[in-house]
Amino acid sequence: MSGILSFSSIVLPDWCSTSSCRRGVRMAAARTTHAGLSLEAMAIKPPSHPTYDLKGIIKLALAEDAGNRGDVTCMATIPVDMEVEACFLAKEDGIIAGIALAEMVFQEVDPPLKVEWSRKDGEYVCKGLQFGKVYGRAHSIVVAERIALNFMQRMSGIATLTKAMADAAYPAYILETRKTAPGLRLVDKWAVLIGGGRNHRLGLFDMVLIKDNHISIAGGISNALRSVDQYLERENLQMEVEVETRTLAEVKEVLQYASQMKTSLTRIMLDNMVIPLPNGDVDVSMLKEAVELINGKFETEASGNVTLKTVHKIGQTGVTYISSGALTHSVTALDISLKIDTELALEVGRRTKRA
Repeated sequence: MSGILSFSSIVLPDWCSTSSCRRGVRMAAARTTHAGLSLEAMAIKPPSHPTYDLKGIIKLALAEDAGNRGDVTCMATIPVDMEVEACFLAKEDGIIAGIALAEMVFQEVDPPLKVEWSRKDGEYVCKGLQFGKVYGRAHSIVVAERIALNFMQRMSGIATLTKAMADAAYPAYILETRKTAPGLRLVDKWAVLIGGGRNHRLGLFDMVLIKDNHISIAGGISNALRSVDQYLERENLQMEVEVETRTLAEVKEVLQYASQMKTSLTRIMLDNMVIPLPNGDVDVSMLKEAVELINGKFETEASGNVTLKTVHKIGQTGVTYISSGALTHSVTALDISLKIDTELALEVGRRTKRA
């Protein structure tokens, strides 16, 4: 699938390969909190959505795990009053994301749990690094473990790829799309922000995006733009408007419409104007010509055939944004574990080349 990336191909800073990073870090200077964070305390806040219930998503994830009985293994093996310390262990190099969300999971399961971190969302972790701890009731920690890790691993995978893409795309900005896991829209888009990307529209409600099917149904690109302008004026709405173009003729038609009509148009998408070549390279001449035609009158967004190998060349064409669905629809989770016996975990990790 286009855009799928192995983390082994992502270049991380030199310090990530040092032996000191592959051992557990001292937590004395780390931030310690009760489980749960206010939005104000988060290093990078989630996008603002009018109806999304982040706590509801956490409750749903815990409920589907617990079923109608709860954790029968914990109830059978762990004394109810036993307290332990468990450590978060990175098994791959990457960008950590989901720390704030993990704290919300622990808060939901057992508010007295205490967590401690040596890294923040958006910072690098290295294979073998112990970057956090959680203290409290053993039963609660084990119940919360998989849900916290599921969020963190997915978000860290998205953030790691986003960071690599954002760095390569400069001076263009990297965006995700709506190709997110159902129910995890805000979580996926939060991870993109943590990785240094920017958010495209959150959903169908916060931006007008006229795509190919809208254009076909409306009877042409000018008709679609005219209908949008009339609708926004009639409803007294102000929001960003983007239109998808697939050919230089469509770009010219959009520019002609905008020169003759008062329009709310803010951005032109240049879709599939990056042409793959047999040698694995891409031809961006059509994209560059489209950007030159627009000449700064509107923001521009390149879409299609965007990979880690092609994004730098695309970013040099002068486009404002580059959007990539692969950031969220083809995510490879970053390998992270939560271990009570960390010495044994590291021993096993070294044996299996995962620590």
